[in-house]
Amino acid sequence: MVEGGGERKALGSAPWGSRLLGPANEGALSRRVRVQTLLTVPLILGNLVGIVVAIALIGAVLPGPSVFSRDLILLNFLATPLYAALALVIGTTWGTVWGVRTLRWAIDPDHVPDEKERRAAARVPRRLAFQQAALWIGGMAVLTPLYGVMDPAFVPKLLLGIGFSAIVVCANSYLVAEFALRAVTARVLDATPSRQARGVGVFGRSALVWVLGSGIPVALLMVVAILALCGMDISTARLAVCVLSLGGATLVFGGMLMAQTLAATVAPIRGVRNALRRVENGDLDAAVTVYDGTELGELQSGFNRMVQGLREREQIRDLFGRHVGHDVAAAALERNQELGGEECYAAALFIDIIGSTTMAASRPAPEIVTILNEFFAIVVDEVEHAGGLVNKFEGDAALAVFGTPAPLADPAAAALSAARAIRSRLTGAAREFDAAIGVAAGRVVAGNVGAHRRYEFTVIGDAVNEAARLCELAKSYDARVLASENTVNAADLDEQKHWELGESVTLRGRLQPTRLAGPRP
Repeated sequence: MVEGGGERKALGSAPWGSRLLGPANEGALSRRVRVQTLLTVPLILGNLVGIVVAIALIGAVLPGPSVFSRDLILLNFLATPLYAALALVIGTTWGTVWGVRTLRWAIDPDHVPDEKERRAAARVPRRLAFQQAALWIGGMAVLTPLYGVMDPAFVPKLLLGIGFSAIVVCANSYLVAEFALRAVTARVLDATPSRQARGVGVFGRSALVWVLGSGIPVALLMVVAILALCGMDISTARLAVCVLSLGGATLVFGGMLMAQTLAATVAPIRGVRNALRRVENGDLDAAVTVYDGTELGELQSGFNRMVQGLREREQIRDLFGRHVGHDVAAAALERNQELGGEECYAAALFIDIIGSTTMAASRPAPEIVTILNEFFAIVVDEVEHAGGLVNKFEGDAALAVFGTPAPLADPAAAALSAARAIRSRLTGAAREFDAAIGVAAGRVVAGNVGAHRRYEFTVIGDAVNEAARLCELAKSYDARVLASENTVNAADLDEQKHWELGESVTLRGRLQPTRLAGPRP
């Protein structure tokens, strides 16, 4: 799941930062088995390694009497192995039963955890670490007195050896549980109203791992040195063995813990980085799974909110472009728009359906809407193909402009070409409607008209009025397309050859006669 109700899924083979955690579409049963395996197997192996390290420290590294004597056979080969085996069985059973009970809700992929379930799931890594610590402390509490009865000098050896292993094993248990439960954590975070970071955070987690994996082992070395300074009989060779062994263990286990911490830190960052690359390539469906409860989870969540904002902005931009035209929208986004306009040379194309009043009175409204949509689809297609802009839809008519807001080298030729193309498509197939077209070019004022709170882009000028009058007149001509002589003369020669001049008429509302031009048959 990702933020936003899981409507958009994070794509990729490792939605939780590692292929070991499986794909996002994995079945509930398979994921349960996978999580249980990732929890149980590393914890058992970690405890076994910890036991071996403790035995090596107590038996061969730390100074003091040797535990490998005939007097300690029962302790070495009965009590210690028996407790170790019992601890492994108890720890595995305890952790499995408690974990299954706590995370039972996660079996249902559609279940949304409540507050109690979310809190319990968030405590699982800590509880597992505490369980491991309790078993190791229990071993210390049981075995140290037994060996201490035989020789009090065994007490510091067992405390230091078992304590070192316990610290490393418990830290490893926490990191393993945190890793294995990322899919569950993602669902918890997805259902959590607040996305604020909880717990110790990235810095605190790194500092804690350093203390447990490096700081305390180094402190153990210092304790050995203090014992030597206080008069304990420690040979130079034994002291060198202690330093080398504890130093090597610190490098190995401290490095392993730090590597786990760094992997947990880098995985969310890598996921966001890969998703950012997809966004740079234009994929606004990119999303990352939020599975980290630290500041990195806020980074993941913030990325998803950012992409959601980009998607909304792109939707608004697309909707804005559909309403006013993409050229007008682009101009509005590129510069600060104000009321008023500027004078420029442009061409206007006015088109109107013939007999629309009768058609509207004799047909149902849904059918009329279908006819108009089919009609305007042709108009928009050909106008935009010629580089123009459909500026207005007025019932069953439309006004297109060429040369503003996007400049054209030859607005008159573009408008005339669009008029011929529209007429050709309207007559090229049997349609239930016909339309008249008027084209004119000249100096116009293009800009924003309205109020400061609500305005629209429009074109005002004699050319627009002339195009409207020519469209009205064209309804009585067989060709259904009329242009003014001045418009044809302003176009390039390639376009002029498609037109022929006709009579001169005085258009309604105008004082000077206009010589008409129509497309050649």
